Parts: sequence; C-alpha cells; structure tokens
Amino acid sequence: MTKASPADALTTGTSDTSGIGAQDTAPTGLVTPVMRALKLLRYVADGGSTANMSDVGRRIGVNRVTVMRLIETLQVEGVLEPLPHGGHRLGLGFLTLAASALAGEDHLATARRVLTRVTGETGLSSYLTVLDGAQVRYLLCETPALPLVSNIRAGSRVTAHLTAPGRALLAHLSTERRRALLGAEPLAAATAQSARTYAALDAQLARDREAGCAWSQDGFEAGIDACAAAVLDPHGRPLAALSVAGPRTLVGTDAATRERTARVVKSGAADLAVLLTDAPAFVAAAERA
Repeated sequence: MTKASPADALTTGTSDTSGIGAQDTAPTGLVTPVMRALKLLRYVADGGSTANMSDVGRRIGVNRVTVMRLIETLQVEGVLEPLPHGGHRLGLGFLTLAASALAGEDHLATARRVLTRVTGETGLSSYLTVLDGAQVRYLLCETPALPLVSNIRAGSRVTAHLTAPGRALLAHLSTERRRALLGAEPLAAATAQSARTYAALDAQLARDREAGCAWSQDGFEAGIDACAAAVLDPHGRPLAALSVAGPRTLVGTDAATRERTARVVKSGAADLAVLLTDAPAFVAAAERA
C-alpha cells in the first residue's frame, strides 16, 4: 500500500500530518490553511457550534486535528473566543478588525462585550461612560456574580470631576473647556478626596494623563476604589471612558494587582477606541465636550 504524501493529505483532508503548516498550499496557488480558517469562521458566524470537533470537521471538509489547530490559532489571535458552556464565537479581535472597515456594528452591544471581558479578567464591575455637560453619564454597566456594592447604575449621572471616568475624560480637555463645564470655585465635593479648587484638580488630571488612567480611592463612594481610562478618537478627543470599580478588598492594594487592573482597563479602552471611533452618538458626544 502506497503511503499518502503530505500533499495528498492537504488536498483530501484525511491525514493532514502537517496540520496548518506554511507549505500547505493548493495547486492553484491559493493558501489552503487560510481557506480552511475562513470556512471555520463562516461556520461560526452562521451559528454553528464548535463543541464537537469531529462534527465541525465534517461540515467544513477538514479533519478533527486541523479543526483543533485552527481554533487554537484563531483564539491566540483573538479571532475566536470560547463560550462559557462550550463552543466558540467570533472574538473581539475579529470584531475590531471588521469595525475599522465597516461602521454598521451595533456599537453598544459590541462595547458590552468589551465590558464583559474586562469584568471577567478583573472580577470588578465595569462601566462605559460619556461626558454630558458637567456630568458623566453611565451608558453600560457589567457586574460580576457578586452582591452589588455601588449605587452607580446604567443611566446614573454624576458630576464629572468626582469620579475616575469623569477625570479620565476631563484630562483630555483644554483647561478653558474644563472651567467652562465645571463652573466657578469651590468645586463640588463628594468626599474628603474631592478636589475643591482648579489648582488641585489640574494637578490631579496631569497625573492621570501621565499614568494613562485615573485611580480613585474613596473618591465618590466610601470603601469603593475605581480605575478608568479614556477612549480616544484618532484626534485625541475623548469619545467615552471605560472604568472598573469595586470594594478595596477586591481591587487590592498591592502595586502588582493595581498595575494588572490598569493594564486590563487600558487594553479595553484601546479596543473601544477602534469599535466606537465611527459611532455617530459617540462622535457627537466628543464634539460636544
């Protein structure tokens, strides 16, 4: 019996000893692994389940091992992401790529997926906010499976400089614009941590800009810490802010934990910058600010 060559495996999909290797090309010059990956993505986009690898292989015409390798590779690239109860869906990496070319996404629904990821990675409540005059308006809220500890909900409005997301947004406005929005001194206060003068607020915002995020400790609600990063358009205007908040026992006080939280928040804000940059409502909010 003649042993099948790697080339035979690539065209038949039955032995595939090389998986999705670099030499995996069709006679016409088309790259077979790319074609297989696109078949898999179309299958998932159409609602197909990846819970059974053998079934997926039969449906898209490749073997089980190749399906496993494709899924693993696409997960690493953020093109697919696993579902909690098995299977996969299109990942944020795919959606951000698509959103950069098309403006037809449901922007809030897509943004919520970023919040879900941030909450999953930090264990903290996450929020999407926009500037609305002198206030921040909370558009979305994603909470972990824990008792609620904050009074902030979707739809809440809070004076901007009193919150971490508000400071993250104000930090990217001009000094003149901030004063026009917030009015005369003394500034409103919520706790002893609140800045009451523009000198104190400007110094605070300068630190926030340098760090790339704003931290709040007991800044608005006692016992609640928060971290926020601005979502900026290509011109540096603040479209929105992404924040996380929770009791200090969950947020942590050590530098490593806070650095990890800040990194997750900044990464989420960067993803939202791609997803929201063409969203009319967010662009309008940025222009009003």
